[in-house]
Amino acid sequence: MCSDKSKQSISLERCSELKTRIQDYLDIKDTIPKGLSPLQEEKMLSKKKKILEILNGTESDWNDWKWQLKNRISDVSLLSKIINLTDSEIDSIKKVEQKYRWGITPYYTSLIDDDDKFNPIKLQSIPTFLELDDRGVLDPMSEEFTNPAGSITRRYPDRLIINVTNVCPSFCRHCQRRRNIGCIDEHKSKETLQESINYIKANTEIRDVLLTGGDALMLSDNTLDWLLNELFSINTVDYVRIGTRCPVTMPQRITDDLLKILKKYRPIYINTHFNHPLEITQDAKAACDKLANSGIPLGNQAVLLNGINNDKYIMRLLNQELLKCRVKPYYIFHAKNVIGTHHFNTSIDDGIEIMEYLRGYTSGMAIPTYIVNAPNGNGKTPLLPEYIISRGKNYVTIRTWEGKIFNYPNYPTDDFNSMIDKNN
Repeated sequence: MCSDKSKQSISLERCSELKTRIQDYLDIKDTIPKGLSPLQEEKMLSKKKKILEILNGTESDWNDWKWQLKNRISDVSLLSKIINLTDSEIDSIKKVEQKYRWGITPYYTSLIDDDDKFNPIKLQSIPTFLELDDRGVLDPMSEEFTNPAGSITRRYPDRLIINVTNVCPSFCRHCQRRRNIGCIDEHKSKETLQESINYIKANTEIRDVLLTGGDALMLSDNTLDWLLNELFSINTVDYVRIGTRCPVTMPQRITDDLLKILKKYRPIYINTHFNHPLEITQDAKAACDKLANSGIPLGNQAVLLNGINNDKYIMRLLNQELLKCRVKPYYIFHAKNVIGTHHFNTSIDDGIEIMEYLRGYTSGMAIPTYIVNAPNGNGKTPLLPEYIISRGKNYVTIRTWEGKIFNYPNYPTDDFNSMIDKNN
């Protein structure tokens, strides 16, 4: 038997070992820009003041989501007054906008740091010449062939999507549905939504409905209220999920009136889309806090993007910052092969490395599932590092998060009822 002193000595030695395993992250994490840092807050406030002067806006305007949407920046000459653009960048935007629409809210624009050539907000929202690369396909999920009625996408036995709008506060340059953005903002008609509702009523196995778009929270309060009431009136629907990037790109949308509507219908789950720690600002956190305080569980669906977050340290910090906002990291999506977004694509190895350096190195709460969408709408496929090394008779050889190898007992599962009967 070990003495208490020797037990403590072993424990202290182990603690020292664990410290060495996280030191690389501690050395670098403060160099990663994040929205909640005092420096970034100061830069954002300065840019906000500049934008309000240019747009002749007030503080009250800034906090009004309808003003933010109305003043969505989609003109390169206006953008060049707000952020520093080179002649080459301006030329690229003009060429790309002939093919793809772009737009960014004043709020989200205020997060762009002119001192950072590769600012992750700028890369996600401002077109570059790289979008003119024609590799990829328009509809990698084959949604056109999984649309049985209305604006539904159905790929699974018990759940489906209703695409309610093509409107977004800001148009992400990596958008999987850029084919739907078109030239104008357009919500689905009430007739199309009703057709979707009728399909759900007629197919009683559907228990889970996801509202997406575009951004589902771009619907008016009245339309959203009507739609949720219709869905929750179907007794076979267990819950509704809402997909939105508003907490990221236009947190002003999370109003008291919206919360009153959402609180009427339970359970509702909201999944948002933070891709980088810089996007988690005080405003974004406040929006998430309002939703969480209203009893709405929050999840995050990040997309693995080349040059933005395909880094084990950035993704670890992002997930830890999300938990501070009561947002559970839910998925990391491998970027889809959408035409015009090829430059954002990463290797699957990048995703596996990130997952390898989340497990054990941070809380399980901060570990999402890494997902690759199978081609042609064949569904989400989770990928993980390999932890089973081999199998033998009555054991499996496993690898821990630290790379330690163990044989673990593995016997056939006894029938519980038979065990009970033998003892009676």
